[in-house]
Amino acid sequence: MKILKREPQLWRLRMETEDDLWALARMAREGMHLNMLGERRDQTTGGEEGGRAKSAERKKMWIRLRIESTEYQPFSEHLRVHGTIEEAHFDIGLHHTHIIQLRDEVELSWHHIFTTSDVDLLLQSERVSGQSQVALVVVENDEVIVFYVTSRGLREGATWTMRGGGKRGEIKKSSTIASAFRMDVIQAITATLGDDMPLILCGPGHARDALLADLKSYGETRFMKSIATSMGGRAGANEVLREGLAGDLLNEYAISRETALIEEAWQRLSTNGAVAYGKLPLQRAMDEGAIETLLISADLLRDESQRILGKTWLEWVNGLADIGAELVQCSTDHDAGQQLIGLEGAIALLRYTLED
Repeated sequence: MKILKREPQLWRLRMETEDDLWALARMAREGMHLNMLGERRDQTTGGEEGGRAKSAERKKMWIRLRIESTEYQPFSEHLRVHGTIEEAHFDIGLHHTHIIQLRDEVELSWHHIFTTSDVDLLLQSERVSGQSQVALVVVENDEVIVFYVTSRGLREGATWTMRGGGKRGEIKKSSTIASAFRMDVIQAITATLGDDMPLILCGPGHARDALLADLKSYGETRFMKSIATSMGGRAGANEVLREGLAGDLLNEYAISRETALIEEAWQRLSTNGAVAYGKLPLQRAMDEGAIETLLISADLLRDESQRILGKTWLEWVNGLADIGAELVQCSTDHDAGQQLIGLEGAIALLRYTLED
């Protein structure tokens, strides 16, 4: 995300990645204003012309919406913002939908000063805007699945399956079939990925090493790394994220840190360790200054209908600064984020175990 203008009550932003659309969908809430170029039909230009119906012309103009709701599907290339028109050349008061795509510029404004949580999410989006996607390819003898790792999610791409000939039958024939299968996968992958996109090959067994050797023979010079995992499929991809097996390559990605922290929370839960979830235990940990890191769904954090002991979550997390605790706003567009939902959307790693 490119921050073009930043004031206490107004931001002008350029969307550069799908993760930016994800972030804007969380920051743009009911009651705020979103301004950008849009199109409306000018009904005054319609009517009859030469005995034939004349359709109204579409005119491009700057449209300011008072936001009512947003729609964003994970990893889609557009964000829909619904609201009523408060500023435009015509149609004031009517409903309109801004469709925001990559490279669009928007202004987000509010009659309040933006919250610290919103500012943190904005600045994080700016910091990671230069990160490229990483292709994570899970390789098994008869199946190859490609996933794309972004800062905020794990998106499944194509799947290739070898049916027959790879597990039984005459060895030479099986080897020939497997080699042809790998070549088909290589041609498809290299035609899809950007020239500089890093490629991580993972999975159980040695099929990933055979694919890596074929990639090098094919002339691929991009960054490539082979990593052993105990599982295949999506579970293998999550193992790479959860265990930090990719080393420094994914360390700066929010998804990697969120996955590692939620895994740490589960480990502490299994041993009755220094962790708290649920509204009453979280409030107690806040009162005692025991919270070290709070993991919370970015959606729950901004859900005005949800309360923790009479406060909205946005109000409640303001107390974290007073006790020197860290706030981590998590996406739920990956498996670890879905696990967080199962923990009521928020969990705290504590400095010490709370006594009963």
